Amino acid sequence: MGKPHTPEVARKRWAEMAGSTGELLTGHAVLRLSGGEVVAEATGTRTTVVRFATPPQHEIDAYIATEEPLAVAGSFTLDGLGGWFVEGIDGDPSSVIGISLPLTRELLGRDVSVVDLWR
Repeated sequence: MGKPHTPEVARKRWAEMAGSTGELLTGHAVLRLSGGEVVAEATGTRTTVVRFATPPQHEIDAYIATEEPLAVAGSFTLDGLGGWFVEGIDGDPSSVIGISLPLTRELLGRDVSVVDLWR
């Protein structure tokens, strides 16, 4: 869906999202390089369903006035002010915020344990 960039586009998106659900598809690829060449790869996707509340128009207007939804994909953030307008998540919340931790761990786990990256 991309970033709305303008209050008008954000307002239109919220009018469509309020009281409904949206599916967020997240895809990742992990590549192993050796000598500058790709020697192994793993790819995968996850789908997360976001259930949006139906906030009154004055709350949506106030949210848009913060300019937060103008600079984020989908016109909302789960980990910011937009989280107040999300009723629930079915699936991986980290994929809504950014990188899917479970999917990345799974892809890395084919060749590297995620705990090795903690050092």
